[in-house]
Amino acid sequence: MNKITKTVIGFLLISLLFVLACQNKSTDKLDTIIKGKATIYVDESILPIVEDEEAVFETQYEAKLHLVPQSENEVLNALFNDTAKIAILTRKLSDKELKKFQAKKIVPRITPFATDAVALIRNKTSNDTLIALKDVIDFINGKTVQSIKGLVFDNANSSTVRYFNEVTGETITNKKNIFSFKTNEEVIKYVANNDGMVGVIGINWIFQPPLSLQETVDKVNIMGIKGLNTNDYFSPTQDNLASGNYSLARHLYIINCQGYSGLGMGFASFLGGERGQRIILKSGLVPERIPTRKIRIRNTITKNNN
Repeated sequence: MNKITKTVIGFLLISLLFVLACQNKSTDKLDTIIKGKATIYVDESILPIVEDEEAVFETQYEAKLHLVPQSENEVLNALFNDTAKIAILTRKLSDKELKKFQAKKIVPRITPFATDAVALIRNKTSNDTLIALKDVIDFINGKTVQSIKGLVFDNANSSTVRYFNEVTGETITNKKNIFSFKTNEEVIKYVANNDGMVGVIGINWIFQPPLSLQETVDKVNIMGIKGLNTNDYFSPTQDNLASGNYSLARHLYIINCQGYSGLGMGFASFLGGERGQRIILKSGLVPERIPTRKIRIRNTITKNNN
């Protein structure tokens, strides 16, 4: 075999290996809007409703979604570091955050799909099921509030902490008698076993808790809240969320940074579509669009035999 022949064969082998490598690389990322595999980072405070949507989506399509529940800050960091391409959060991205993606030439597709709520819970041994938001702010500022021994949050980096910072205008971290764990489940368990503690959680953990948590959920009460600009108390019911009466309501969004027509787009369409919105409605949250109801009208012809 001469030198030229060896060179040609070597070149062909290298070319073949390059093609195969490219094919394998593309195959690893191959997913369509209704088929394949995808990882979705989820704000842990809204995990139950996303799990419900995931279960139905997977039974309807040849798709497998891997949910990664984390705090809001952890989810955002995963998006910025390109660890995550799809995420579900309780807020839109800020202008500053959008500029980070623009610098990478990425345009996130942001789809709202539900209205959720931050809820305050208390042990059922207490007969007091009402609380004023002003009292909570006073407690955060170090004032004595007879009805509150402590505030318990899910995670120092969570969306509930960030939300309360915005609503109250106060930074609640490193404050006396304010605690944080890691998950909403831990907050519910702690409040259920400790009188006088007020837990701050995502309401869906109460509406649709895991079966293993149901007995603990039965030991806590959801509190009615008097907002800063009202004299009335409102609980986080579906009607109060829809009407805007509940003070601590928030919207849910799926953020897709895949950049192609993959499962990010497919799951977003499912969440905002008829099937996905019905799941939201049945969960006790408020869908972005009220699902239509089909009514069949039958004409009945009566014959007179006179």
